Amino acid sequence: MKMVKYFFVGGLSSIVDLCIFTCFAVFFDFNYMLVSTFSFAIATSVNYLLSINYVFESGVRFAKKNEIFAVFLVSGTGLLINQAILYYAFEILLIGKINSKVLASGSIFFWNYFIRKLFIFQKKKHNPFDS
Repeated sequence: MKMVKYFFVGGLSSIVDLCIFTCFAVFFDFNYMLVSTFSFAIATSVNYLLSINYVFESGVRFAKKNEIFAVFLVSGTGLLINQAILYYAFEILLIGKINSKVLASGSIFFWNYFIRKLFIFQKKKHNPFDS
């Protein structure tokens, strides 16, 4: 059930990402790699807020500031993957900017979900020696 909810959260976040990207990289012709970084960061923020409200329980493993740091750390890795795929698709495969962005964003969906589920929002196991 969480994955279905995350699919919708990820979808909304991807729409935010794609709209910002399209507006600035396509319509205004700003550098697509810089725009992609900016749009990805905004979409990650939207994703985090929606995720803690509708998909995952916040604060079950980390304090809030550490949880946010972990989300952005994981997302930073996702951004590197996203940028590599975006660059390769647009510059090497000669796919259009929007299709390249959709391909790149879709490629990291499962990375984001599983790392968040298994690492960031996974409840701590009780350690009998912590008493």
